[in-house]
Amino acid sequence: MTAIDKTAIRDAATVIVLRDPERPHVLMGQRGAEAAFMPNKFVFPGGAVDAGDAEVPLVRPLPPLCAARLTEDCERDLSHAIAAAAIRELWEETGLALGMPGAWPGDVPGDWQGFAARGLVPVADPLQFVFRAITPPGRPRRFDARFFLVHAEALAGDPDDFSAACEELSHLQWIPLEEARRFDLPFITEVVLAEVTARAHDRNPPASVPFFRNDDEESLFLRLKGAASG
Repeated sequence: MTAIDKTAIRDAATVIVLRDPERPHVLMGQRGAEAAFMPNKFVFPGGAVDAGDAEVPLVRPLPPLCAARLTEDCERDLSHAIAAAAIRELWEETGLALGMPGAWPGDVPGDWQGFAARGLVPVADPLQFVFRAITPPGRPRRFDARFFLVHAEALAGDPDDFSAACEELSHLQWIPLEEARRFDLPFITEVVLAEVTARAHDRNPPASVPFFRNDDEESLFLRLKGAASG
């Protein structure tokens, strides 16, 4: 059997959910002490893209500008798969659904059974692509993570109902944005929080998307600008 290279860079999606416009709160949870990647840290929900994510139907796709920016500095267009992964990971880790009432076209994938059981189909248009970062070399896991911002009113159901969440994240909670940095956070989460704080009240897409590209040769800070087609 061929060994899996756990240090290979995997595409991933992370979701930053904000609520309460007057005093913004962000949704975070704590990773387990035994987790290979970032144990005990408070993080946003998210995880790696699965092979089946590219086939998941999105009733409403990503905004064109976000989709265009996701294709920059990439060998192939993964925008659909990454958006589906973001919605799936949010559902799995928090039990919160980014969806609308509807029937699935065809068979429902196993990871989406609970989502579909609520009479929902996934929608990606509330997602706003705001950050990208590659995990530096030398870590036990490496990800090319795309961070999406979404506001809680886009969720289907009660934003305080975490009953359908898996056990990957504990202590799920809405944290006042100004207090989030008091928690034990990964470095990149602190950087992203600063970006989110600066635009917490701005519903427009950012002028450009920060990209920390940590490859095996050098670390670069880039800006993804994209261009909506059509």
